[in-house]
Amino acid sequence: MSQLPIVCIVDDDPSVLDSFAEMLTLEGFEPRCFSGPSLLLTFLQQNPNAVVLSDVCMPDVDGMQLLAHLQNLDAELPVVLMSGHGDIPMATQAMREGAVDFLEKPVSPSLLVERLRQAQRQRKWVLARREQQLCQDDKAIVERHVVGESPGIKQLHEQILVLANADVDTLIYGETGSGKDVVARALHDASQRRHHPFIAINCGAMPENLIESELFGYEAGAFTGAKQRQMGKIEAASGGTLFLDEIETMPLTAQIRLLRVLQERSLERLGSTQSIQVNIRVIAASKDDLQRISEKGLFRLDLYYRLNVASLRLPPLRERGDDILMLFQHYCQLAAERFQKACPPIRAHHQEKLLHYAWPGNVRELRNTADRFVLGIEGDGFSLNDTSQAIRAPALDEFDQKLEDYERKLIEDSLAAAAGQIGKAAEQLKMSRKTLYRKMKKFQLDKQTFRA
Repeated sequence: MSQLPIVCIVDDDPSVLDSFAEMLTLEGFEPRCFSGPSLLLTFLQQNPNAVVLSDVCMPDVDGMQLLAHLQNLDAELPVVLMSGHGDIPMATQAMREGAVDFLEKPVSPSLLVERLRQAQRQRKWVLARREQQLCQDDKAIVERHVVGESPGIKQLHEQILVLANADVDTLIYGETGSGKDVVARALHDASQRRHHPFIAINCGAMPENLIESELFGYEAGAFTGAKQRQMGKIEAASGGTLFLDEIETMPLTAQIRLLRVLQERSLERLGSTQSIQVNIRVIAASKDDLQRISEKGLFRLDLYYRLNVASLRLPPLRERGDDILMLFQHYCQLAAERFQKACPPIRAHHQEKLLHYAWPGNVRELRNTADRFVLGIEGDGFSLNDTSQAIRAPALDEFDQKLEDYERKLIEDSLAAAAGQIGKAAEQLKMSRKTLYRKMKKFQLDKQTFRA
């Protein structure tokens, strides 16, 4: 955070406020004056980049009580107290309860400037640390939702992090089953809207005669069967995110109404003329090129341009290399937890088959395959549990076991040589730390064992 923290001055005497504000302005500070605590607390909730300079002796709420309120608001907010009637016990109590300094009036200007500069540096460091932590948390959220380490997915992670807090309408393109809904959820959960609703609608799964009432809501009597007022999905999403999957299937009449919502951020329920303000972010997903189908008259071109503030393109699963194995293991673990079954070992012949399949159904098909693999059943299409594979399995299992034993021995030797230091062991094995952690979990290896 580049801007220096504001200095909030609190005193019940207007002349004192004016003199301090004038002196601090001349010294290059940005002061704000408050005659009481209520306005100060409201201001700090909206402007955390600040430090507080407060008198102790004030009517209603004194400086020590104000300090307690500020500690509840933000325990790391620098508060400098000053008093003309101060003594050592009062100063000791103030410092013990969270004040960064206690100055006795009349305050030396040079001393006050020095202590306030120190408080500003402290606040700037705290806010920078919080911002860095928030970025790390957002990155963890995105990586948890969108699993993978291929170059295309790493680039997608970065794009999601940039767009998450840009708060702009976004288009997501990708083949059927490629995870457009997962990316939409990652955008929401990594944004400032994460504590507000995420409302998802599959436009292709909704009957044409119902989509407008579902999106915009309706008043009682708006149409046959409308017995009472109903809030629409757009209104329900206010404050959060509205996700419109398969938006290319939305009827043109609904597209016209949606365009107005995007332009004005307001809507009217069916059967009503009252305008309702909505604060939403719209994320739309499509498997088709909206610009191309718009030029053919199959989608409104003005709606396409309104939605296309930013766009993301998801790579198909067949282009993601070893992500296929990582995702399969991820979904097998989820399936094992869901079905309360042990996850079968994923052998070398399983991996080979997974990597050489084209995955026309993308991640959705992979997830279904993992479910069947854990349950030990067959299904239509691709399967790892087919009978022909079962016939060959015994001969291959012996070979697979030897491969796994060899891999385990390599990892154990590298961890022992590196005294349990993951970074050194990963470098020696020429693999990423994340991959090494995954293999250690597979073989149930603990780094502490090798450190000992």
